[in-house]
Amino acid sequence: MRKHRAFLKWAGGKYSLVDDIRRHLPEGDTLIEPFVGAGSVFLNTDYDHYILADINPDLINLYNIIKQTPSRFVTDARAFFCQEYNQKERYLDVRREFNLTTDPYLRSLFFLYMNRHGFNGLCRYNKKGGFNVPFGSYKKPYFPEKELAVFAEKAQRAEFVCEGYAESFARASKGDVIYCDPPYAPLTATANFTTYATNGFTLDDQALLAEQAEQASVSQGVPVLISNHDTPYTRRLYRGASFNVVKVKRTISRNGQGRNKVDELLALFAPPSSKQ
Repeated sequence: MRKHRAFLKWAGGKYSLVDDIRRHLPEGDTLIEPFVGAGSVFLNTDYDHYILADINPDLINLYNIIKQTPSRFVTDARAFFCQEYNQKERYLDVRREFNLTTDPYLRSLFFLYMNRHGFNGLCRYNKKGGFNVPFGSYKKPYFPEKELAVFAEKAQRAEFVCEGYAESFARASKGDVIYCDPPYAPLTATANFTTYATNGFTLDDQALLAEQAEQASVSQGVPVLISNHDTPYTRRLYRGASFNVVKVKRTISRNGQGRNKVDELLALFAPPSSKQ
């Protein structure tokens, strides 16, 4: 199967790991992703149907617009990928307008523009809900036209919903498969704690997600695959699952002191009937 890249730049994106993830995903009719992010797993698997969720309304709005009016969106978005818009003042103007408007279509155009022109493709909001990623200063930001076309075609098999992971789990029934790519757990119990609290995904959420995954496999007969850092903490969290470790090249810096290679843990909660 040919690999497809997401059209968005995304921190923690799974493009480099999709072969391993696909190998461990069980078969089923529908794949449910409570943390869809840039959609690399969606783009590189072949289920009949997808339910793709995220708590970011701008992301889900963008996906629905591309699904419904792909040609119009590509034409309008292309206009932002020129030298005139690749300037700090212009970027800040668009960011300001994005934060003021409630128009879903305009927000979707601005969101893609800022994703490709902003610093490191970050997606970050302040406490008042304002997008606040600085200008990226790239020589010539890439317009992902081919990637948008692939996404728009595959999106016809998908339902995009803005909701939390608990609501996504509640949708699942036998025949479905759930893949979870939550924000990474901190490397130690105290590392990055404030970061995880402010983006809305706390240590409590990590634990609750693990509980829900086990419950879904036992009570609903739905297999759940979760990816996270491979640490003693995550192994404790997912102790009811079977583990596979993926060797990754990613290097994580802790407190700016030294660098630690951290492998990816794929934890599969399989329904009791399917266990050997």
